[in-house]
Amino acid sequence: METKKFKIDSKLSNIDWIGRKVTGAHNGTIDVKEGNFLLNDGQITSGQVIIDMASLVILDVTDSATNTQFAGHLASDDFFSIEKYPTAAFDFVSVELQSGNQYRINGNLTIKGITHAASFDATITTSNDSLNLVGKLIVDRTKYDIKFRSGNFFKDLGDTLIYNDFELNVNVIANLKN
Repeated sequence: METKKFKIDSKLSNIDWIGRKVTGAHNGTIDVKEGNFLLNDGQITSGQVIIDMASLVILDVTDSATNTQFAGHLASDDFFSIEKYPTAAFDFVSVELQSGNQYRINGNLTIKGITHAASFDATITTSNDSLNLVGKLIVDRTKYDIKFRSGNFFKDLGDTLIYNDFELNVNVIANLKN
């Protein structure tokens, strides 16, 4: 059994996020801080991706003052409590081959110190010395105590309602660790 350890290249990896509300959507980026994957005989058997919550950027709000205010709100306890919880993490539990290089990733997602099982489909390509994982994870924010303007907790929000699900489009590149 050949075992290889891959370390995530945080400079080449990225996560794009999209949050939707009744009147539209917001989008941005967030950095991958660090992480790794362990492969046995070419298959991922474990892995962890650490997300740098303080790196959250909003791309669709171009007015500087409004962007700063919105970023501050996302960093607050209404959303991600970034000062208290500067990182989030996805820990791999299992990786199931679907077909070709398509996989189902099962793991535990931790946001704001709260952990829940989460799964997503991903394309994983490997070579002798690199690994690339691309996938989309849909997250129900209410499971992580992010209830601001959620229809599950507040009534009569009208067009101020923010949908519970947000998406993370993940592109992670890792290199063989010597």
